[in-house]
Amino acid sequence: MSSLSVFFAQVTNAANAATDTAANPVDAAAKGSSPLIMVGWYALAMGLVYFLFLRPQSQSKKLQEEKIKSAKTGDKIVTSSGIHGIITNVKDSTVIVRVADNVKLEIEKSHIDKITRSDSTESEKTPAKA
Repeated sequence: MSSLSVFFAQVTNAANAATDTAANPVDAAAKGSSPLIMVGWYALAMGLVYFLFLRPQSQSKKLQEEKIKSAKTGDKIVTSSGIHGIITNVKDSTVIVRVADNVKLEIEKSHIDKITRSDSTESEKTPAKA
């Protein structure tokens, strides 16, 4: 009978230990690590998100805005809707684009997708002299 009582005592102790760990899994995990390490991991994760996703998007957006602000007469453009044309006049927030003979459209600058400079294509064709 003593072996049976020892067995029940061990089962009861194991059940109590399992209940304590199941009731507070955070406490069980936190016993092995300090809060400073957890803060460090969160900071590392936020830093990775910033440098992998947010910063490249903001840089490309800034570059596109600078390119649009520097649009000038004679530049070839493609709008976000796919219209190709040549800028004939630049206003504050819009540009006048010639898309065909005697056909001009007024387009918002924010809808310009690509700009091809007339002077940059000429400089690419002629090799630079040393």
